[in-house]
Amino acid sequence: MTELKRLWVLFRPYRLWMLLGTAAATLTLLSNVMLMAAASWFLAAMATAGAAGVAMNYFVPAALIRGSALLRTGGRYAERLITHEATLRLLASLRVWFYRHLEPLAPACLQNYHSGDLHSRIRADIDALDTVYVRIVVPVLVAAISILLFTGLLFSVDPLLALSALTCYLLAGVAVPWWAQARGQALGQRLIDEESALRRTVLDGVQGMAELSVYGASARHANQLDALSRHLINAQARFSSDRGITQAAVSLSAGLSLCAVLWIAIPLVRSGALAPPQLALLAVFTLASFEAIIPLPQALQLLGRSVAAARRLFEIIDTAPAVAAPSQPSPQPQRFDLSFEHVTFRYPHANRAAVSDLSLHIPHGSRAAVIGATGAGKSTLFNLLLRFWAADSGTVRLGGHDVLDFHGDDLRQYLAVVSQHTHLFDATIRDNLLLAQPAAMPAALEAACRVAQIHDFIAALPDGYDTWVGETGVRLSGGQGRRIAVARALLKDAPIVLLDEPTEGLDATTERELMVALDHLMRGRTVLLITHRPAGLDWVDQVLVLDDGRELARGDVAVVAAATQAILLRQTTDQPVQLKI
Repeated sequence: MTELKRLWVLFRPYRLWMLLGTAAATLTLLSNVMLMAAASWFLAAMATAGAAGVAMNYFVPAALIRGSALLRTGGRYAERLITHEATLRLLASLRVWFYRHLEPLAPACLQNYHSGDLHSRIRADIDALDTVYVRIVVPVLVAAISILLFTGLLFSVDPLLALSALTCYLLAGVAVPWWAQARGQALGQRLIDEESALRRTVLDGVQGMAELSVYGASARHANQLDALSRHLINAQARFSSDRGITQAAVSLSAGLSLCAVLWIAIPLVRSGALAPPQLALLAVFTLASFEAIIPLPQALQLLGRSVAAARRLFEIIDTAPAVAAPSQPSPQPQRFDLSFEHVTFRYPHANRAAVSDLSLHIPHGSRAAVIGATGAGKSTLFNLLLRFWAADSGTVRLGGHDVLDFHGDDLRQYLAVVSQHTHLFDATIRDNLLLAQPAAMPAALEAACRVAQIHDFIAALPDGYDTWVGETGVRLSGGQGRRIAVARALLKDAPIVLLDEPTEGLDATTERELMVALDHLMRGRTVLLITHRPAGLDWVDQVLVLDDGRELARGDVAVVAAATQAILLRQTTDQPVQLKI
């Protein structure tokens, strides 16, 4: 079980909590068995003494029974408190660990994963691992400790009693769980896969509801959901059926153990080797001792599901990033110019290069625009600059340093991005702004929003900056969301600004307002704007026109106009571009 070994390494910081939880669970179990056994002996002894008309000291056994009851109650509370604390700490650390390993893989290594599948892994698969400690590790350790103690106690009474009980312990605590684990291994993988498929399909339906309705595919999607639900229900029914069988097998083993103990102990009572009250003690002790074994079949049955969930997590964790982190510390640039030097790059499985032999230099504090049709290679420049991908040939530099010499987080602290697809989290406006600068004071937030032309709108809202924006900022318009993105970029105060189609999809009025906000953002900074629209080109120092990943022209607005006409001609006539200026 390689996955379990790797999980155990991750659990290292919380092993003390885990040991304390196991100790509390063991104490609770032992006190419960002691309570049941002592109470049965006490009742039998009192009845025997009453029938014989003899006096009996009942203070000691009564104190033992009350002490056991108090110990069981306290132990149960401590067990719940400690094991839940340990579990919540483990889950929190696992989520942080998974995200830290996930972030360097974006976007290059994650593009083949469905967003619903990633969400399922980071939420449901990690949640499935809570069973590793609470329902697997603790029950197995408690059962192992308890069986050794119970067998030793029975051996002190009679070796044959110990042997018979140990046989039933092994049957219920080893053979039955082994069968449950064998059955649950494939079933656990099936449950994980089908739950993930169902979540992906539900997410597709929610996000694509409009498209499904337009194309009349809602019924087909609903049928697909029904089929996945039935498959999952069938798997869960089989899982529950196996659990019922194992519990019946444990109960049968407990009954067989009781019969064996009575078969051996009754002759001992007749011979005088055992007192009659001890027979009641042994009978109840035998039944109560199986409380340690009852969780084991379910624990081993859940093992397959936990291993499958861990395997899905490690599958992503073991993926090598598309761009490896450098071994040395990141350089400290003294200036913030950008350079693309004879850069060529092709995405995996693509038929042609996204950019080919491209060169562009943007001096510190100047502005450049790259214009071209969709698919011309504009966004690829951002991907290479942000170190999401590495160029096949050529060099991308920031401040004279190769961007591959920077660690990802160190590089991106110098860059502020305003995109046409502004992502706002399902939180308040304030929370979304603080992503750029967590320590920013309210006055700084307000100042940034004033520059971004969005403060008056926020102030007019009933909750102001504490207004909830909804998932992906659904409660805001596109222009409002992008102006919040501009404010966020201002708060970050990065020396380089990357603008990715910032006015796409906006009406003329909103576009003008946003461009005013962008003008404030660009002042004194190195700016790279990519677009296929002329808005903002009169504010830049140089313009590069791309077509099919190659430089078509560079120069002023007249050059851009001629190049744009040539591209349109090619798209309508399917003829090679011949630009004459």
